[in-house]
Amino acid sequence: MKHYSQLTLEQRYIIKSMLKIGYSQSETAQVIGVHKSTISRELIRNRGGRGYRPKQASRFAEHRRQAKVSHRIDGGTWGYVEQLICKEWSPEQISTWMKKNMDIAVSHEWIYQYILKDKLAGGSLHLHLRCKQKGKKRYGSNDRRGNLKNRVSIDQRPSLVDDRSRIGDWEADTIIGKAHKQAIVSLTERRSGLALIYKVDRRTKENTEGAINRLLESISDQVLTITSDNGKEFANHESIAAGLDCDFYFAHPYSSWERGTNENTNGLIRQYFPKNRDFRTITDKEIIHAMKRLNNRPRKRLGYKTPNEVFFGQSYTVALTT
Repeated sequence: MKHYSQLTLEQRYIIKSMLKIGYSQSETAQVIGVHKSTISRELIRNRGGRGYRPKQASRFAEHRRQAKVSHRIDGGTWGYVEQLICKEWSPEQISTWMKKNMDIAVSHEWIYQYILKDKLAGGSLHLHLRCKQKGKKRYGSNDRRGNLKNRVSIDQRPSLVDDRSRIGDWEADTIIGKAHKQAIVSLTERRSGLALIYKVDRRTKENTEGAINRLLESISDQVLTITSDNGKEFANHESIAAGLDCDFYFAHPYSSWERGTNENTNGLIRQYFPKNRDFRTITDKEIIHAMKRLNNRPRKRLGYKTPNEVFFGQSYTVALTT
């Protein structure tokens, strides 16, 4: 018969108090309602260098419990988790996706602990976690660009775009490289979060128009609106709208939240192409790699489906070995 059970912090304070004033372990066990072997084992396993202290004892017990549970996950499963980490999936995405698709329970807390342990051992898994702090974009620079001809305000955009109830509403922006050398044109579809990116040599209106057309022309039937900031690189908005048969809108100055889907995606893109990266060194292969990673990563707001699944309406298997 197994006598040992997990103690609460309150029970541990009672143990400390009763033993301090002279009660035996058996008497203490009777008061808190556990077997006497539970008290004996508690004092042996959870005593620190300064004696028995309730809070410290609780920490010892919890760490030991987590370590015991994590050991139940076999090496093959952790190897699978490592591959997903290396694809820049977050621990929460990994945990939920594996539970949903593989019926394997690995909590995101365990995965974080696994990454931390790997880091302390000199591993590199932590390098695949997303940056927690994002740099602030200098929106004030738009003031010096002048007004765009015939711009249509986001105020005139159909309200149903805000609901994310349909496929076809896009947000656009440009991401600047080190020393403003070259740029990436970034497009994000609001409903699915599908991310499309294209590198341009210069952030001109002609290059921006060309990039948008290249990214969207093959799926033009799923382009209903585009919303951008007020950068002069979007000065050809009228010809873009005509070519794609869509409506083009502009957010208010200093209102990045009006393009929140794209702003968030740009933060994820920076994980692959940080601010200190010279964009002249970026290859087409890297651009394609980043898009594949972003669009095959399950999203919480999509019920842990991927942008590809939501946009194209089909399932994509996660190829971990490629």
